[in-house]
Amino acid sequence: MEYETVLTIQGYAKFFITLFVTVVFVSYGYSIYKRDRSGERDFERYTDLVHNDSFDSAPLESVDKEEIKKEKLV
Repeated sequence: MEYETVLTIQGYAKFFITLFVTVVFVSYGYSIYKRDRSGERDFERYTDLVHNDSFDSAPLESVDKEEIKKEKLV
């Protein structure tokens, strides 16, 4: 294989990898926006975690023990 061919393949690979990473990043951002907008999850509470991270602070979300058991079984 010639050197120019390798560089061309490498250029296309970089372009498609960058495109893929960009699509994944934008999809993740839209997902967060959509969940926050619909009220499914309030991400503003998670920002308070940075300021209130002591050992005695209350948990942000309560976890049901039965739900954890179901997840382990599945």
